[in-house]
Amino acid sequence: MRIRIAMAALAVAAMAVAAGCGGSSGSDTGGTGGGGSSSSLPTSIGEGEGGLNLIAWQGYTEPNVVKPFEKQTGCQVKVKYGQTSDEMVQLMRSGQYDGVSASGDATNRLIAGGDVVPINTDLIPDFKDISTPLQSPPHNTVDGVHYGVSYEWGANVLMYNTDVVKPAPDSWGVVFDGTSYSGKVTAYDSPIYIADAAVYLKATQPDLNITDPYELTQQQFDAAVNLLKQQAGMVSKPWALYSDEIDGFESGDMAIGTAWPVNQNLLVSDGKVPVASTTPSEGVTGWADTWMMSSHAQHPICMLDWMNYTLQDKIQAATAVIFGATPSVSTACGDLQQGLLKAYGKTVGKSAYDFYHCGDDQYLSSVHLWKTPVPDCGDSRGQTCIDYSTWTNAWTEIRGAG
Repeated sequence: MRIRIAMAALAVAAMAVAAGCGGSSGSDTGGTGGGGSSSSLPTSIGEGEGGLNLIAWQGYTEPNVVKPFEKQTGCQVKVKYGQTSDEMVQLMRSGQYDGVSASGDATNRLIAGGDVVPINTDLIPDFKDISTPLQSPPHNTVDGVHYGVSYEWGANVLMYNTDVVKPAPDSWGVVFDGTSYSGKVTAYDSPIYIADAAVYLKATQPDLNITDPYELTQQQFDAAVNLLKQQAGMVSKPWALYSDEIDGFESGDMAIGTAWPVNQNLLVSDGKVPVASTTPSEGVTGWADTWMMSSHAQHPICMLDWMNYTLQDKIQAATAVIFGATPSVSTACGDLQQGLLKAYGKTVGKSAYDFYHCGDDQYLSSVHLWKTPVPDCGDSRGQTCIDYSTWTNAWTEIRGAG
């Protein structure tokens, strides 16, 4: 997998050009409290400290992105790859890192635990170019205070082997209620996957009155868990690393299930198995990653420089091609299209670009982006929703039902 990512990086290396850069651990249940206030934010960026220690998803800090930054700022980057959101939260709480590319199922936990600090977006010139739904989303903005800058996003779509799955599906029902592909179904191996079941139930069982798949009362939560226990008997093997799903589809062990865009793009690029994907009629969950600064950062100026740098069009586009994600800044769409054509060829590149929905705020707004489940339902139901720790316990039971 590292080789395949490196090859994609080489294909778009020319895109990454140098450009100007102007608490303590908490509960895993998440929350809406923050680790700081906007009144104490820095108002200027000074000289960098010469180093930067990051936690990142693999593909976000490839040499073609990092090297120009180091040359320009003098901030030498060291990276620890995170494999899951839970691991990233624990790593951030060690106090050894300056920042993290946190997904929405981790960001609220980091904010509530005081593990990250607010950011003065006035120091981020390209912040204005971030797509509107990602400028102040609930997974990184609390009471109007920003705890980072949005980077890349993607939808958790339904991917399938076109030789095996016929007719083409248009509903999640084929993996939740159907039995036609039992033993060939896969699912994302994380407690946050419970939200995928909630999205399906929101559309198919309106009497449950689900309004937000991450804000579930006990009855709604139990319905989602029971659906996933039912599905567990059809799942051949869940995947946590995207390389596991790619390997599963190529070996024939998997034929249908939830997927990230990068999974499909690499399968298409490999050409070993025919795959396609769809956004089912019930809707989809998704993820949006945020660069966040540690409350224990030893290199805060370099971290701010990095946040500035990663919002530039060519950097966003280069990372999007490598990682299989969509830029948070819509002005990067042209560079993304050119990068995909260069990396995958004219036919595959054009199809891949359509798949990214770059600059499509309407589609982005329809995606139920990951956020940490907390007791506060955010409405008149009060503190009656199920928190993430309970989601985690339930996921252990679901896995045992398979």
